Amino acid sequence: MRVLTFGTFDHLHPGHMAYLSSAQRRGDLFVIVARDATVALVKGKNPVQTEQQRVQAVQAAFPGATVLLGDTDDYLKPVLDVRPDLVVLGYDQHFPPGVSADDLPCPVERAEPFEPKQHKSSLRKQA
Repeated sequence: MRVLTFGTFDHLHPGHMAYLSSAQRRGDLFVIVARDATVALVKGKNPVQTEQQRVQAVQAAFPGATVLLGDTDDYLKPVLDVRPDLVVLGYDQHFPPGVSADDLPCPVERAEPFEPKQHKSSLRKQA
């Protein structure tokens, strides 16, 4: 089964690892890493690490996964290219602007949170 995940993965941390590990247990893991421009647009700020650094970190942590960069013009293009059987979102993750679960060609599930008061990216950046 092809399992697709998405994220920024800036400074890969235990919460990211738990999310990706959970998805990987479901099948062949595909990870779409958000482009720098997309992060700036959606989150209103640039990631600390470059998109290439973030891809390399995910590849190093999950060598069996297929890690791809997102598309800056069409959020759904990588989804259609991968043709997943399941999309797994993070417990607090939102779809990008203009995309909903109805746009996806497969079911969507949410990963369980992993110590969210300690490993949520926004909280880690404040520390």
